[in-house]
Amino acid sequence: MPVLRTNGMRLAYQEYGSGEPVVMVTGTGAPGRVWRAHQVPALTAAGYRVITFDHRGVAPNGHPERPFTLDDMAADLAGLIAHVSPGPCRVVGFSLGSIVVQELLVARPGLVGQAVLMATIGRADTLVGVMASAEIALCDSGAVLPPRYAAYVQALQYLSGETLADEERLRGWLDIFEMTAATDFTGVRGQLGLQVIRDRRPAYRAIRCPCLVIGFGDDRIVRPQLVREVAECIPGAAYTELAGCGHYGYLEKPELVNSAIVEFFAGRREV
Repeated sequence: MPVLRTNGMRLAYQEYGSGEPVVMVTGTGAPGRVWRAHQVPALTAAGYRVITFDHRGVAPNGHPERPFTLDDMAADLAGLIAHVSPGPCRVVGFSLGSIVVQELLVARPGLVGQAVLMATIGRADTLVGVMASAEIALCDSGAVLPPRYAAYVQALQYLSGETLADEERLRGWLDIFEMTAATDFTGVRGQLGLQVIRDRRPAYRAIRCPCLVIGFGDDRIVRPQLVREVAECIPGAAYTELAGCGHYGYLEKPELVNSAIVEFFAGRREV
């Protein structure tokens, strides 16, 4: 796996396929490999070179010696784009990753030619703040949830009602959640709470990059109305809301998500 040294950090990344580059930016605590099952095959088949990477704090990058900010993460992304792309690059973000992309679009607008922002926010409301503080408290307590219990909680948080009602699919998801239940929060701790942002919508009104904003109809973590607010404040942004998708909509219904991304990049979706 290639390693880039940028912004004082070591960032591991991976490239797939050939063609114009698309950089994929994950959410809180997630490694770059989460894109491999669905988005990487779809985008490489569409003729793109896909670059995934691990945020600072996520193995194998090591743990930063000091607390870091959204600006730090946006600078990391800027360094990666400058390394892998000779010109403006296409970027796809999810959740915290989308907020990082938005901050990059404000700070370094010339680096991105098109952006897809999934499950994003332009401000943290009460529920976002409460969830973040609860996660930080759990992490700092040193408590480790039993994997089966963690799986049950994740299913309720991240999946749609449609998936919860499908027993076969639900069992598969519960197995995945149980096998991947986190026991070491050292790396993710630095990212917790970064989504608790002040109202950034006035700053986002200056964004001129063509953007597709995707909300998930059953998302309990980032409710669709918060996602829609982002689309409404970015001039010319397109908004689409996918039904039957929870927060992990890009994994629950990847065909819908991938189709929306590919059509947007190809100019077949109005902005």
